[in-house]
Amino acid sequence: MIKLFKTLAVVLVSLTLIQCSNNKFDVSKGKVGKLTTKTTIQEIDAIFAKDSIVKILSEGDKGQLSIGDDDKYEVYEKGGKHLLTIVPQEQLDSTSTIKSIEIFDERFQTISGLNINSDFQQINANNKISKVETTFSSATLFIDDLNATISISKEDLGLKDFGSRKVSIDQIPDLAKIKSLTIWFN
Repeated sequence: MIKLFKTLAVVLVSLTLIQCSNNKFDVSKGKVGKLTTKTTIQEIDAIFAKDSIVKILSEGDKGQLSIGDDDKYEVYEKGGKHLLTIVPQEQLDSTSTIKSIEIFDERFQTISGLNINSDFQQINANNKISKVETTFSSATLFIDDLNATISISKEDLGLKDFGSRKVSIDQIPDLAKIKSLTIWFN
């Protein structure tokens, strides 16, 4: 009986540790890893202390504000792998919260397994796509329950012309891959 109790205790502790270690890659509405809608830009350095952060600020070399440019904070693992690109709500303001996060690493995923390596079949089976918008080079899927946008290249859609012709959900092949995955915090 004591041996059974010890085994169960070890299993429960192991599951707790596994669950806690995966939290740094969990994605849900308003959350990407340890980043939430309340996270400020000044907290990014502490959250990613073991990683490298490249800060691309919109004021340019001479301190002149470039209209239309967003500040970007690119997060890389020490080995050089691009993890995330974070864009703040307010430019040049370290107390600003986050506007959006583009995900580049497949370890960041939702509970249903959606990640940057998912194909359209996985996206469509596990998420409600509210609308599709097209640009010259891609189709953008809107996932309201995640507050996310997913871009799929028109080349993956089998479309040779890069016009702004409308694309419907039915036209997207099951094996079409994600070009970009962005979670919005607004």
